[in-house]
Order: sequence, then structure tokens, then C-alpha cells
Amino acid sequence: MRLLHTADWHLGRALEGRSRLAEQAQFIDELVRIVEEEKVDAILMAGDAFDTVNPPAAAEQLFYDGLSRLSDHGKRPIVVIAGNHDNPDRLSAASPLAGNHSIHLIGYPKTEVIKVDIPAVNQQMMVAALAYPSEARLEQVLSQEHDEVLLRNKYDERIRDLFSIMSKQFQQDTVNIAMSHIHVAGGSSSDSERPIEVGGAYTVAATSMPKDAQYVALGHLHRPQNMKHASTLTRYSGSPLAYSFSEIGYTKSVTILDAEPNQPVVMKEIPLSSGKPLVKWKATDGISQVHQWLDEGRDSTAWIDLEIHLTSTLSIEEIHRLRKWHPGFIHIRPVFQAEQEVAATRQANLPIDQLFTQFYEKQTGGAKPEDELIKLFLELVNQDEVQEEGDEA
Repeated sequence: MRLLHTADWHLGRALEGRSRLAEQAQFIDELVRIVEEEKVDAILMAGDAFDTVNPPAAAEQLFYDGLSRLSDHGKRPIVVIAGNHDNPDRLSAASPLAGNHSIHLIGYPKTEVIKVDIPAVNQQMMVAALAYPSEARLEQVLSQEHDEVLLRNKYDERIRDLFSIMSKQFQQDTVNIAMSHIHVAGGSSSDSERPIEVGGAYTVAATSMPKDAQYVALGHLHRPQNMKHASTLTRYSGSPLAYSFSEIGYTKSVTILDAEPNQPVVMKEIPLSSGKPLVKWKATDGISQVHQWLDEGRDSTAWIDLEIHLTSTLSIEEIHRLRKWHPGFIHIRPVFQAEQEVAATRQANLPIDQLFTQFYEKQTGGAKPEDELIKLFLELVNQDEVQEEGDEA
């Protein structure tokens, strides 16, 4: 049978207030094309379908419409687990309807393994689907003591035990898969994942992954990656879109698995092309360099983090003008050259007006004070000196 592993859709997520819903819809369209072209028999979605526990209606509509299209009227089974961003009750609420289309929605962590019929190949798959297992969702207090190391060890032990219980339900004549939404130690993270652990307490060792599973499908980390030191093939499929500028350079993908009972899984990546790229511009030559890039049409469809080197502040009008020319500007961060120059040339016993100028530039990030402000400062200093002389007399 051929399986597709995906995760971390984060439907409804914005980028600094900019909606990504159109890009997410583009991803769903691409995913439908992939499962059809690759002749995928079943889909594993490892959590964080939504970005918040109370997603916008448009995100929910996109999710359920996407599942309907992917399942193809139940011909292609889908198993979805809740991630740390998902509301487990809300995700599983549609189970009575979804079940009629061979869509399994698992909100809370349970030890019952799901037996999935794969009609395309007349086989069965056992899925140890462990939805995001926080203490609250497990309804367990793992440690009464506020000790990070002890809590981490207890949590790791609990996850290992849950997988052990579920693995005992695997069968010799089925494809046996484990799936969860957890943070496995050693995984490469980015800024776009909100931590599911407190100081590392909710972290699971790679060696705790179930060795009796033929493949462990993980969600939470947004970078596609295999986990070293696991006893079986264990992988994060990654998110379909880059959700922060720390993900620049990540190749987004979904994972395809060819699996049959009692045989090693054969894995391959299918790269994704959906969504706008995230790029960084570093304009060391100032605003004129930015204008040149805009005239050239550089990164015309991208979201942009702009760092621009300046000697004075940008006006509000200039900022609005930049955003009008290119609606993809997310951050416009000035770096004032004067700040570095002042630090290099600072000397003792400078005139009071120069000391004030240096202080002003440091406090404002490098902006130069206007002449009127310097004049006002000097007048205040002179007034204080006159007052002190009068008090002494």
C-alpha cells in the first residue's frame, strides 16, 4: 500500500497579520493532485490541522472540504490526530459524519489502535494514533514535584508505555504504523513552532519510539527530518508552508511511504511548491537600493523581511510608499549606520552638544537629533548652570 504522511497545516495562521488562507487553499489543491498522481491509498495527518483552538470558519471549511476531496468518498482512508494547537473536542466533533467517508478524527490520546481497511489494495493497516499527549489531555499528573528533569523522565516513560500498550495490538498480516504529535529530542526546530514543552519537560527520547512499528509519523516540528537514534524509521513530515522567516531555506514536502506487512518501509519525499516564498532583503546601500530592487521586480510574489541601512529615520510617508509598491513587506527594520560610527569614534571630553548627540542616537537607534532639539538642550543646560551659580551665591 502507498501512504502519504503530512502534518502541521496550521489552517488560519497569519504572518504578522497577513492572511495565508489563499496559500493554504493552494496547498490543499496541490495535495489533492499529489495523492492522485502518486496513487496514494491512505493519508496520515499528524496534528495541528488548525493554528488555534478556535479557528476561523473559513479555515474549518477549508479543512473539511480538503478532507472530503482527499478521501474521494471513502476510497482513500485518512487518519487525523489533534496537535497542541487543535481543540481535541472540536476536531473530533465531526467524527460521526467523517467516519462514513473513512476519515478517522482522533482528538484525545487513547490506547486503542485504529484498524483501517485499505480498499484499493485489499489490505489492512493498524495505526497507533497518539494524539497530542499533554498531562491535561492524558488526565494525569506525572509528577507532584516541580523538577524539570524528573518531569521529563516521567513524561518520556509515559509516552513509551503508551506506545508499548498500543504496539501489542499490531498484527503480523497488517501494515503497522505509529503516529503522534510530540517533540522528540534532537529534532531541528524553528521560530514558528510554539513550544509544547515547559523548559524541555515535554520532550521524548528518540529511543522511546515504538520499535514494533514499521514507521513512526510525527507532527510538530516544521522542518522535514528523520530522527536519528530511533529504532525504527521515524520522521517529521514538516509543515506545508514556511510560517516564519527562520524557515527560509527549508524545502517543504510531504512524505510518501510504500509499505507491506513484515517488510521495511520505502520512503520518498515529494517537494511542495505552494505558497509564497519568505525572503530577507539587506539593503546596505540604503533606500536607493530598495528602489532599485523594486524596479527590477525582485521577489515580486514573496513575503519580505527588509533590513535597510540608514543615516536618518524613514518618514511614515516613505514607509507607506514602500508597502504600496510591494504589499509583501512584513518587516521594515532600519539599521542606522551612525550608531556604529559613533561607537567606533567615541572619545572622552567631547563637547556637551556632541555627547548629547551620541546619547540621542543611542536611545533612538541611530537617528540624528534636529538642530532645534540640540539648541533646546543647550539652553536647558545653561539654565541649570545659571541656577546652580545663583544657589551658591
